[in-house]
Amino acid sequence: MSLYNSRYGSTRGFSSRSQGSLSSGRPSVYRASTGFQPGLQRSTSGLNLSRTVPGSSTFLLSSLPNLEVDPKLHELRMNEKEQIKGLNNQFVNFIDKVRDLERQNKGLETELRLLKDKDSYKSKVDLITSASSSNLKQQIDGLLREKERLQVDLRNMQAVVEDLRSRYEDEINRRNQLENDFVLTKKDLDDTYLHKVDNESKLENLSDEIDYMKQLYEEEICELQSQVQNAKVTVEMDNNRDLEMNHIMDEVKAQYKNMAEKSRHEVEHWYKSKIDDLANQAKRTDDEMKSLKQEMGDLHRMIQRINGENEALKTQRTNLENAVGLAEEHGEQVIQNAKAHTQELEDALKRAKQDQALKHREHQGLMTIKMALDIEIATYRKLLEGEEDRLNNHPTSNPLLSVFDKRAKLFDPKNNSPPQKSLGPKKVVLVKTIETNDGKQLSESSHYLQE
Repeated sequence: MSLYNSRYGSTRGFSSRSQGSLSSGRPSVYRASTGFQPGLQRSTSGLNLSRTVPGSSTFLLSSLPNLEVDPKLHELRMNEKEQIKGLNNQFVNFIDKVRDLERQNKGLETELRLLKDKDSYKSKVDLITSASSSNLKQQIDGLLREKERLQVDLRNMQAVVEDLRSRYEDEINRRNQLENDFVLTKKDLDDTYLHKVDNESKLENLSDEIDYMKQLYEEEICELQSQVQNAKVTVEMDNNRDLEMNHIMDEVKAQYKNMAEKSRHEVEHWYKSKIDDLANQAKRTDDEMKSLKQEMGDLHRMIQRINGENEALKTQRTNLENAVGLAEEHGEQVIQNAKAHTQELEDALKRAKQDQALKHREHQGLMTIKMALDIEIATYRKLLEGEEDRLNNHPTSNPLLSVFDKRAKLFDPKNNSPPQKSLGPKKVVLVKTIETNDGKQLSESSHYLQE
C-alpha cells in the first residue's frame, strides 16, 4: 500500500452529484464519496453518504424518506452520464497506469531474466574455480613429485658422499699404515746399512787378520825351514840321514795354503752373499719406496678429487634445498592466491544472489500492486456494467441510490467475504505469495482474486 502511494500518489476518490427535489419541492444535492485503496483493502470509514441542504445538518442516506420521481429525470440522467464520463476518464487513467505498470513489469521481467542469465553465467564460477583448483593441485602434485625425486637424489648423493668418505677414511688409514711401514722399513734399511758398514769393517779386519796370518805363517814357515835345515845339517853331521823335509814342508805349506784359501773363499762367499742380500734388500726397499711414493701421489690426487666432488655435492645439495624451498613457497603462494580468488568469487556470487533476492522481492511487490490494480479495474468495470444494466432495465428508479447501495455493499468493512458480482455467480481464488531465498522462507502473504 505504501509502495503504491509513494509511486502513484494518494488514493483517489470519486463523487457523483444529482439534483432533484424532495417532497417539499426544495432542491437538494446528494454527495456520495468513498475512499478506494488498491488491493481491495477496505477503508475503515466505510461508505459516507451526506446531504447538503441549506440550513440543515448531514444525515445518512438510509434514513431518508421515500423519494418521489423527479420530473426532471432527463436532466438527472444527463448528470449521471456526466458522472459516468468522469468515471470513464478515471478508468482510462487507471488503464494508462496499468499499461505503465505492465511496461515496468516487462522491464523488470527483462531485468530479472538478465539477472538470471547473469546468475546462470556466474554459476560457471564453480567450474572455473574447480578447474583452477585442479590445475593448482596438479602443479602441487608435480612439485611434490619433484621434491620427492630431489630428496631421493639427495639421499643417493648422501650415500655416495658417505661411501666416498668411508673410502677416503680407509685410504687415509692405509696411507698412515704405509707411512708407518715406510718408517719401519727405513729403520730396517738404516739398521741394514749399519750392519753392512759393520760387516765391511769386520771384513777389513778379517782381511788384515788374514794378511797378518799369512805373514805369520810365512815367518813360521821360514823359521821352520831354517830349523829344518839346521836339523838336517845336524843330522847329517851326526846321523848322516836324508830326511825329506822339503816334501813335508811343501805338504804343510800346501795344507796351510789350502786352509787359508778355503777360509778366504768362505769369508768372501759369506761377505758376497751378505752384500748381495743387502743389495737386494736395498733394491726392494727402493722399489717399495717408489711404489709407496706413487701410491701416496695417487692417494693425494684421489683425496683432492674426492674433496672436489664433496664440495660439488655440497653445492648441489644447497642448490636443491633452495630450489625445494622456493618451490614450496611458490606452491603456498599459488594456493593462497587461489583461495583468495575463490573467496572473492564466492562473495561476488553471494552479493549477486542478494541482489537477485532484492529484485525478486521488488518484482513480487510490483506484481502484487498490479494484481490489486487489476482487481480495482475489474471492480470499476463491474460497477459500470451493473449501472448500465440498471439504467437499461430500471429507468424509473433512482440511479444514485442504486449505485450508492452497491458501492456500500462492495466496500462494507463488516463484509469479510470476497466481493460478489451483482449479476451471476462469482469465482473466488485465494492467492498465496511465498518469498524464499536459498530454500529459506522469508515472507508469506495472501489475498483474494475474483474471476
